[in-house]
Amino acid sequence: MSGHSKWHSIKHKKGAADAKRGKIFTKHAKLIAVAARSGGDPDMNPSLRSAIDNAKSDNVPNSNIEKAVKKGSGDDKDSAAFEEVMYEGYGPEGTAMLIEVITDNKNRSLTNVKIIMQKTGGRMAEAGSVAWLFNRKGVITAKAGDLDKDEAELIAIDAGAEDLSVEDDEFEIITADTDLMNVRNSLVEAGFKIGKSDLAYLPKNIVEIDNADKAEKVLRLIDALEDDDDVSRVHSNFDIPDEVMENIG
Repeated sequence: MSGHSKWHSIKHKKGAADAKRGKIFTKHAKLIAVAARSGGDPDMNPSLRSAIDNAKSDNVPNSNIEKAVKKGSGDDKDSAAFEEVMYEGYGPEGTAMLIEVITDNKNRSLTNVKIIMQKTGGRMAEAGSVAWLFNRKGVITAKAGDLDKDEAELIAIDAGAEDLSVEDDEFEIITADTDLMNVRNSLVEAGFKIGKSDLAYLPKNIVEIDNADKAEKVLRLIDALEDDDDVSRVHSNFDIPDEVMENIG
């Protein structure tokens, strides 16, 4: 799971720049709207509860959240219907990409993703040709609060964690995709402070990027994809060592 952990770390380091794009609220609104299609009550809809909690962790205003719930649940009759699409592709240096999209116009989204890939050294792939390189897992980021680190690790394992790592005081906990909400709820009851909990595609094998020039090519593609309004998440299978990250402008 180290590849995912490394990418999470990279995303954290890039976070300040990402926030400046002003697109985070829009992406969360779409995720909430899609989750709300199964019901607008977060107490009865675990996926919606997770989407709302993740939005709040990125400081999305309550008014935006409420509006997104209404759109997804059907209360807002004038809103466009969103659907989820997954595109597959390859990036620079032999990296594989899964590109999650939430859109009200699949033709527009596909065209945009194709253009981005072509301009930044990537290429589209046939459905299924990349997905097999990943496992769908639950990923929870959390702080242990007042719990001792060793005690917190044991609690996470007992709750159903398949794997975990700790960086500074933040835990990253990996679960089976079907166990995500049960593990999350158990951690909350035990005193953990949950940051985000979501489903992700974790790579089975890692492509290590061994110099800054190569890393910049890969990150340029990721940045361009994530800058598109319809792209909600990008999953990849690369690892950039800390010493290489330090040399990236």
